[in-house]
Amino acid sequence: MILTGPALTAAVHAGEITIDPYDPARVSPNAYDWRLGNTLRVCAGDLDAAVPTAYTEQTIPSTGLVLQPGLLYLGVTHERTGSETYAQMLNGDRTIGALGIWVHVSAPLGHQGHAIHWTLEIRAARPVRVYPGMTFGKLVFLTTQGTPASYQRQLAKYAASDGIDISRLYEEIDGGRR
Repeated sequence: MILTGPALTAAVHAGEITIDPYDPARVSPNAYDWRLGNTLRVCAGDLDAAVPTAYTEQTIPSTGLVLQPGLLYLGVTHERTGSETYAQMLNGDRTIGALGIWVHVSAPLGHQGHAIHWTLEIRAARPVRVYPGMTFGKLVFLTTQGTPASYQRQLAKYAASDGIDISRLYEEIDGGRR
């Protein structure tokens, strides 16, 4: 089940949910409105699952940065979020979708016990200017059933991630060709 806004707020105050920085005005009936951080990695050219992705890194200036179609951008959330009690689901929202921005379509689940700045996959349908700190999506917290298993304590590929991380699938393909 998804937490309601009042339940989310109560869980933040009880220390069961981390949202840093937290702004109570960003709580909606069933979600938290998360923001885009100030850094993007631009992945251009052909991508190969068997090798680390080449990228350039850019800081988004306060005047904004125009995203171009045909490029893969990896961004980061402004907020660090997580919970040992709840799982998370991060999505874009209608406001950025109406601008032709697709964000975080492939990996919306944040496991219980993983408190992170999320890596975001971002694509633009048309040239569109984005700004650091702009509202970029919605984050919901979900109750879990069964015995909790904290993601941070797993031998998982991204357990130590906290920010922009390229695909590490290459670690599984032939032991990582470099």
